[in-house]
Amino acid sequence: MVRLLTFVIGLVLLNIVAQYIFTRIDFTKEKRFTLTSKSKVILKEATKPITITVFLDGDLPAAFKRLRNATKDLLADYKAYSGTDINIEFVDPISGLSGAEQDTVTNHLYQIGIEPTTLNIKNDNGFAQKTIFPMAIVEGNDHQQSVKLLQNLDASGNYEENINNSIQNLEYIFTSAIQKVLSGQHPRIGFTEGNGELSDLFLSDAIKTLSESYDVGRVNLNQIDKTGLDKLKVLVIAKPEKEFTEAEKYKINYFVMNGGRAVWSIDQVSASLDSLRGAGEQLAFNKKLNLDDMLFMYGARVNYNLVADANCAEIPLSMGGQQGQIQMAPWVFYPILMPDTSNNLVKNIDGIRSEFVSTVDTIGVKGLSKKVILQTSAYNKVHNTPKMLSLQMVAEQPNPREYASTPQTVGVLIEGKFPSVFLNRSVPVGITEPYNLPAESKPTKMIVIGDGDIFKNQISARDGSVFPLGFDRYTERNYGNKALLLNIADFLSNDDNLIALRNKEVKIRLLDKVRLRTEKLQWQLINVVFPLLLLISFAIFQHYYRKHKYAR
Repeated sequence: MVRLLTFVIGLVLLNIVAQYIFTRIDFTKEKRFTLTSKSKVILKEATKPITITVFLDGDLPAAFKRLRNATKDLLADYKAYSGTDINIEFVDPISGLSGAEQDTVTNHLYQIGIEPTTLNIKNDNGFAQKTIFPMAIVEGNDHQQSVKLLQNLDASGNYEENINNSIQNLEYIFTSAIQKVLSGQHPRIGFTEGNGELSDLFLSDAIKTLSESYDVGRVNLNQIDKTGLDKLKVLVIAKPEKEFTEAEKYKINYFVMNGGRAVWSIDQVSASLDSLRGAGEQLAFNKKLNLDDMLFMYGARVNYNLVADANCAEIPLSMGGQQGQIQMAPWVFYPILMPDTSNNLVKNIDGIRSEFVSTVDTIGVKGLSKKVILQTSAYNKVHNTPKMLSLQMVAEQPNPREYASTPQTVGVLIEGKFPSVFLNRSVPVGITEPYNLPAESKPTKMIVIGDGDIFKNQISARDGSVFPLGFDRYTERNYGNKALLLNIADFLSNDDNLIALRNKEVKIRLLDKVRLRTEKLQWQLINVVFPLLLLISFAIFQHYYRKHKYAR
């Protein structure tokens, strides 16, 4: 009686204390249920109500149930730590609707950034298609932000790996979305034009994707003035073809000195697959962009070479035999770039499709730190330019000895205080208004990539429609180009460095299929026979124990 009374009193006291002291204990090894300090700070400082609607619900495959449950667990933590009310709702938007009604709802959701995913589900009759919405929408402060729960969905359909990467990424995407809707700020991102850069058509999906969270447009360096540069947060130079004037470089330098963030996506060598198809061969020659001195001062150099990589994308070629017969063949000059997984900026991103890539070197500059973000595979060969290229190279099998190398750096992140390129130099012709140029910049960062096609989407030859960034229309495979673009935009535009939330790792503990196949009988006996033997042994022991005990 005393023990029961003590237990009841202790339980009451514990509940009273819990009303005043809040704590949560996470017993998982990787602390999967523990929010980072950055998320807690943003949630505690929130003053306006937030509504989060998750569209991933209903009858789902097992892997997606795991994603849904992980989202529920995370949002429960958000609700517990938030300084304001968070209303959370899980819905299946097309459950119980007719075909026509489902189309109407799907189109409406697509307009607000909620995109469906079609799955092939295996059943007794073969395969059946099911449409799900692995998306969410965060609303607050009269703003809304769509959130993509499923990351890195590849055409190979490796759901387990994709789901695990998505679970690891949940805190980052939700915290980032909440911060954006509460702040109401949309940083400006400008893609340069006027020097032969990628056209609006080839940047269509990049601009459309970024426009969901940022103010995005084109920037002509000849026309933009000091006020316009001051409003920009990120400047993207994507595949210029014409030489930059000193006046244009002066404006870029002012932008960097003022704390602006720059992305250099540069082709130092002129090479085109379309030209190869037309002529059969092409001389890949060096471009004259007049940017070498500027990049050198900023701590990077895009080399005049081409990287051939055995880990590469495929291209369609017309083969002999039947007229119009098209076959896919690997093209070593289209490397699949591998993100450096130790860097939060590119963590959990698939391989990046590239075209005619050059290596990038870093230069020792005081006050600047450099980190590699993109590399080739270890099976590569670097060709100095000029070099004659031919489609007949497709038939050549890469020599393992010639291609055995070390990964080549093709993308770097540079952070710190950059020196002014125009320090102690006269103002170039064409600059008509005063610019205040210090000796070094405010703390800022930039990214240098040795490929101008990283952010280019493909175009349908049939009707001129735009394919999503990172989607290869020939192999129907999705690469990580779009995820890279979004990560770069978030990283460069967000001063809170939320990209650090990608440090969280959720280990997937699956059965070892090889071991399971070779040791199948052993584990069947352990899991079926051993428990029965244990139960029988316990019953025999209990029988003789009781017989011995009561026989006295």
